[in-house]
Amino acid sequence: MTRNGIITFEQNQFNMFEKIVHDIMELANSKICLHQETIIEKEERNKRAITDLYKALISKDTNTMHLILAPDLEWWFHGPPSHRHHLIPFLTDCSNSSSSSLSSKPYLLPDLIVGFGSVVIAEGYDEENMVWWVHAWTATDDGLITQVREYLNTSVTVTKLGTVDVDVDVVAASKFKCQSIWQSKLCDESVPGLILAI
Repeated sequence: MTRNGIITFEQNQFNMFEKIVHDIMELANSKICLHQETIIEKEERNKRAITDLYKALISKDTNTMHLILAPDLEWWFHGPPSHRHHLIPFLTDCSNSSSSSLSSKPYLLPDLIVGFGSVVIAEGYDEENMVWWVHAWTATDDGLITQVREYLNTSVTVTKLGTVDVDVDVVAASKFKCQSIWQSKLCDESVPGLILAI
């Protein structure tokens, strides 16, 4: 082979290598986009499920509640003990007639619903009982709600925990980051606050 033929052969190999690398990068980028779309789609699906759940709770549609809620729903509560049973009557369909009478705005109607992956936050205000409430619902990948954290008259700040890529020389504890991603909007500054880490 001539010198010119060797260069042409090497150039062709290099061009093929460049094309393979380009194709791999495009495939990786498309998978990243698909993954991001999947996360957004899951958040939207979870937000729709929570919206449907509140409609079912207000209208006492137990069939829809059974479809959306896990039979062993985990419930956490934080707030004044006198308001400990704010959400439970709706979940168990044991609300008494005075608390379940619907005014112009039912007191379990959320003013805001936001999603963060598998966690959906709903916030509202019960004007009749002067209660600010935040519900943090957790859903599985298939959309079944398995946990609710109920916060009454409490300011909630949601933070996302994660890791940061750092050099090995940096102290191990500093590679973790804590980013505030949401804060209660309806309550005033007179209520205690807490941080919900997701």
